[in-house]
Amino acid sequence: MSRIQIYDTTLRDGSQGEGVNFSLQDKLMITAKLDELGFDLIEGGFAQANQKDAEYFQHVQDMDLKHAQITAFGMTRKKEIAAEDDLGLIALRDAKTPVCTVVGKTWDLHVTEILRVDEAENLAMIRDSVAYLVAEGRRVIYDAEHYFDGYRHNPEFALKTIQAASEAGAELVCLCDTNGGTLPEGIAAAVKAAKGAIKAPLGIHCHNDSDVAVANTIRAIDEGAVQVQGTINGIGERCGNADLVSAIANLVLKKNYQALHEGSVEHLTELSRYVYELANMNFRSNQAFVGSSAFAHKGGMHVHAVNRLASSYEHITPEVVGNNRKILVSELSGRSNIVAKTTKYNLNQDAELMKAILARVEELEYAGYQFEAAEASFDLLIKKVAKTYEPKFARLHYRVNVETDSAHDPQTEATVKLKVNGNTEHVVAEGDGPVNALDNALRKALIPAYPALETLQLVDYKVRVINSTGGTAAKVRVVIESKDNKEVWSTIGVSENIIEASWLALVDSVEYKLYKDDGEFEPAK
Repeated sequence: MSRIQIYDTTLRDGSQGEGVNFSLQDKLMITAKLDELGFDLIEGGFAQANQKDAEYFQHVQDMDLKHAQITAFGMTRKKEIAAEDDLGLIALRDAKTPVCTVVGKTWDLHVTEILRVDEAENLAMIRDSVAYLVAEGRRVIYDAEHYFDGYRHNPEFALKTIQAASEAGAELVCLCDTNGGTLPEGIAAAVKAAKGAIKAPLGIHCHNDSDVAVANTIRAIDEGAVQVQGTINGIGERCGNADLVSAIANLVLKKNYQALHEGSVEHLTELSRYVYELANMNFRSNQAFVGSSAFAHKGGMHVHAVNRLASSYEHITPEVVGNNRKILVSELSGRSNIVAKTTKYNLNQDAELMKAILARVEELEYAGYQFEAAEASFDLLIKKVAKTYEPKFARLHYRVNVETDSAHDPQTEATVKLKVNGNTEHVVAEGDGPVNALDNALRKALIPAYPALETLQLVDYKVRVINSTGGTAAKVRVVIESKDNKEVWSTIGVSENIIEASWLALVDSVEYKLYKDDGEFEPAK
């Protein structure tokens, strides 16, 4: 089995994605996580870009990295300037990373129209820049920007540019599909040509503008490239980069290449969600391998088959990438889904109970509920229908008050009165809005009795109008996504009153957390 080098550029190329902004601490935390899993190279940022990247290169030197090596990114020297006088190359040198990645022009269009230099000067810029950094004791990776467009328009010149980098001492030349417009057959032909033209090994760096970045990456590896560049979750400029999560999973599990530390593929789901959290981005539910819907089954025929033989509708076992199977429940699903969902509780042999659960699901979905997006609420529903549900607390009363002060700023206050373990708790809390105030009051009342609720966090809050013909009196569905330090779950509430719908979803979230911590939702032995 061939070993593939994994080069992560989440901290540089990924941060160029719309809405992505990592703090210095975020970048250091992601670096530690990638090192832990065995990523070979981590591109920390643009050496000359900003103060944050400069501080990153300083702080990362103090980290006790076990495997990964840090790279600084920069461009070839400017035209008609000596390499030793070029501020960008000096910044690369002063970043003090063991590896420097230098990007240069491969497409003659960019040489003549963007840089406004002749071909000879462009080749000299590449050669001088690589040679300078090698002489300064740095290992150099050369990123051949727009290589595939350049090869398609002027193959002879494109190959001359990567030959210049290789001859000047680059230890690897990475071929970049910068515009993301090349298809796999074009990748294969251009990689073959590069492999025959230079001695240095090849890497592949694909953007996803044609939605084939991962396929292109795999094709390049099959044609002889030995390094994959990309970002976690495929974040990046425009349509993003090759998703390293999918690329690694495919290369290791489907193509039998080696990558990362042994056993690290099992942590890909965890890594994906970790980066989403630090980037303050919502999880992409349909993301291959690691998305929450990647192994979700809704249609009754599918579920029936999966119950008998999981591989009939799953291309891998979800656990090998750290994910899990989901059986979705709706009025379309039928008895097979209910049976599958209740198997872990040893309830699936009770035909009458299965019938009662399905009837209750159909009744609630008619009223506007959707349990496929709220599995935690469905687990609680099972307990209620099976008559094993005992509420952890009882609502006696709540009130939410919103008013503006003299500056016309809204002030929100919630009052909650609960019965908890036989005691009455009557508390008041403020919040940024009615739901936040209710959440704060609920926690304030319950945490003395249930201190584990300190770890409960609200991750996402969604509202959807169910019957739009009702106008402002329409029924609404609220879905709340919550998490603690072990798990993420979703709950649902439906009402014509958005505050009541939110309350119902909040209560389910808290109840699920408390039942879960008591081991109530663990599979039966």
